[in-house]
Amino acid sequence: MPIRKAQITSFLASTSDAAEVIRKSVDKDEVIHVVSHLDADGLSAAGIIGKSLYRLNGTFRIQIERWIDERLVNEIANEQPPLTIFTDLGSGYLDLLNEKLSDRRLLILDHHQPVGEASSTFTQVNPHLHGIDGSCDLSGAGVAYLVAKAIDRENVDLAPNAVVGALGDLQDKYAQRKLGGLNEVVVDDAVKAGDLELEIDLLLFGRETRPIHKALTYITNPFIPGISGEEDRCYAFLNDLGIKVKTKDERWRTLKNLSEDEKKKLFSALAEHLASKNFPNEVALGLIGNVYTLTREEPWTPLRNAREFTVLLNATGRLGKAGLGVAICIGDRGVALERANNVLKDYRRTITDCLSWLAKHPDRTEELSSIHVVRGGGPINDKMIGALSSILSTGSSSPEKPIIAYSKVTGEDMVKISARTRPLLSAKSLDLGAALRIAAEKYSGRGGGHNVAAGAHVPVRNLESFIEYVNKLIKKQLDET
Repeated sequence: MPIRKAQITSFLASTSDAAEVIRKSVDKDEVIHVVSHLDADGLSAAGIIGKSLYRLNGTFRIQIERWIDERLVNEIANEQPPLTIFTDLGSGYLDLLNEKLSDRRLLILDHHQPVGEASSTFTQVNPHLHGIDGSCDLSGAGVAYLVAKAIDRENVDLAPNAVVGALGDLQDKYAQRKLGGLNEVVVDDAVKAGDLELEIDLLLFGRETRPIHKALTYITNPFIPGISGEEDRCYAFLNDLGIKVKTKDERWRTLKNLSEDEKKKLFSALAEHLASKNFPNEVALGLIGNVYTLTREEPWTPLRNAREFTVLLNATGRLGKAGLGVAICIGDRGVALERANNVLKDYRRTITDCLSWLAKHPDRTEELSSIHVVRGGGPINDKMIGALSSILSTGSSSPEKPIIAYSKVTGEDMVKISARTRPLLSAKSLDLGAALRIAAEKYSGRGGGHNVAAGAHVPVRNLESFIEYVNKLIKKQLDET
């Protein structure tokens, strides 16, 4: 459903209110505490707010968390910062925040479905409060950007960060993998400023920088058996198609160097290969779409392509180096980027190890009546479970049922759960966020999120009961369609 002008006006008024809260806090020389999520959207949002505060000469610190829990809330209650800003977090935890921090000044910049009512001392900016879908029309980084833009028009140069956040949150759900809704406002700002270019092409990583056979090797979403992680096979795959991997002067060719006929030949071959592995047609079609190129970034870095940027940020967040991701979002292109590139290599290797381990342990995947359950273990820890569920949700192993993947949280008696499904199912009134929230609350945990992507954490002792209940809730949702 198209967003009405009145909804946009109402939402933008809330960003102006938030901007005023921030300006007043800086004017009072208050120390501002920023708390954000560890994924690409959360790190982008933290970078946007951090850069905005820096430009105001504000005093602030940024803390990255995987979720809001009693520990974090107690820390804030004890430290009593004058202003706490939550980015890409907060709306799903209003009951806990109200219980412990109802007398504190909180600014919540989020796009997840709000659960409960916010305390009168909280200022909340969330598209859902204005009838705008936060699962596909605006990300957490997008909310942060529009607040930053309300603070000062100079912050329009932060629009590319919000594009990265939206792509990292898999909001490219419109035709040809395009960002839509209020995300289009962000994209238009970036294009008009000369910071972003759009074109339709094959969505391979390293389209300008990596040899074409290496670009194929790095495909992980979807993970294609016989292609992903198999450099020698990719080389042979291209040779069999008659696509030369080198120029006459022995330079490696990239995707951008290929002719339109070569690209069509490559896409057709990939589509046939996917079909032979029982992938649905929509997976192959997802290999072509809008490419978001960040024109101010150096061509040979993973920051040039906005989708590659998201993988770099996810790598830093998932492998415990979130500070590097925030530093890059704020503008560091030196040491932080160099170190993050090394983290990215480890991340890609870890993803491949996780998928390989899962392939060798088919007993870790179970099909229930309404869901597929993926039980973590080996290299699949709580930091990687979200990335893994996203990849698996596009694969042939998950036809018309959501993926519910989990792994025990290191050092805690808790399990982290990540759920993903295809937009086709969400169109049938499936809401993973609601299902995980209800089930988690029933079994002493917390959960929530969007209709197509959600998360939860519950005590280990309640895991099996939680899974059984989610299975029942999903069945009930689909039966009521």
